[in-house]
Amino acid sequence: MKIVLEDILKEKQKIALGGHVRPDGDCVGSCMGLYLYLKEQYPQISADVYLETVPEAYRMIAGTDEVKSQLREEMSYDLFICLDCGDLDRLGFSQPLFESARETVCIDHHISNEAFADLNYIVPDASSTSELIYTILDPDRISRNVAEALYMGIVHDTGVFQYSCTSPETMEIAAALMRKGINGSEIIDRTYYEKTYIQLQILGRALLESMLIMDKRCIVSVIRRQSMEFFQAQPSDLEGIVSQLRQTKGVEVAIFLHETEPQNYKVSLRSKGIVDVSAVAKHFGGGGHMRAAGVTMKGSSHDVINNITEQIALQLEHGENGVNREETDGKRNTEYL
Repeated sequence: MKIVLEDILKEKQKIALGGHVRPDGDCVGSCMGLYLYLKEQYPQISADVYLETVPEAYRMIAGTDEVKSQLREEMSYDLFICLDCGDLDRLGFSQPLFESARETVCIDHHISNEAFADLNYIVPDASSTSELIYTILDPDRISRNVAEALYMGIVHDTGVFQYSCTSPETMEIAAALMRKGINGSEIIDRTYYEKTYIQLQILGRALLESMLIMDKRCIVSVIRRQSMEFFQAQPSDLEGIVSQLRQTKGVEVAIFLHETEPQNYKVSLRSKGIVDVSAVAKHFGGGGHMRAAGVTMKGSSHDVINNITEQIALQLEHGENGVNREETDGKRNTEYL
């Protein structure tokens, strides 16, 4: 059952919104879309957004200069709405606010989400959390600014409408947002395709040092701390690398490792049609979607890659024996509260 925004806002005076660590396009889009809508349509409610530093590319979205990126004082809220966050720990620095809030809501589309809030609106088959936000808003009251934020979120989590999560409903929602007068092409160019010189350099390093493994069914690349320091790159500069690796002809799974600390790696996984990478990530304590997932792992890069590929190999063998995992995705709109 879908949540009703009017119901969860009843008798609320102070509301906080928060998303996952290292916010991506959908995280920023869904948070800002709902935040702007609340400001415009519910001026009697005080709302705040808590996110880690918003990447420069997303700052074209209205209101991003109002995002709070650290806890400066003790704050208490009537309601905390967690967006695009698969588990509580991924809220990062805003987790204490979630835990102290009188009521909590989680709106998400990660299949690994275990419904950790008081009220949960989780739709694993939705293209993005931004799409889910659209479904709880009054479409006639959505402004151009709100539409720009939600459109950006949908664009990023669908890979500009290329990924298998893109449904007819997704396209219909995107069309409705475009009718609000937004410049869809500009949003796509500035937030998805446009790269800084540093981002291009680090992408080049990742591609140049990538390797094909497992009979060329997988591609893997590792960016170490030394490279990040050499290029003066930030973690946000790595966004999109794993998707670029995934485009390699003949590859089923792309694996991208980013060394955050010695012997500690953030692993991003992408697949095409057979491997459920969310299951791989969940095996090691991570999560995500069937075709896009992530996990943090300790050990040498060789150990991490060996452990990940062992799980991938099991699925590849199973898939090549006649099971197409796309057929097990289930029907759309399998919602649960």
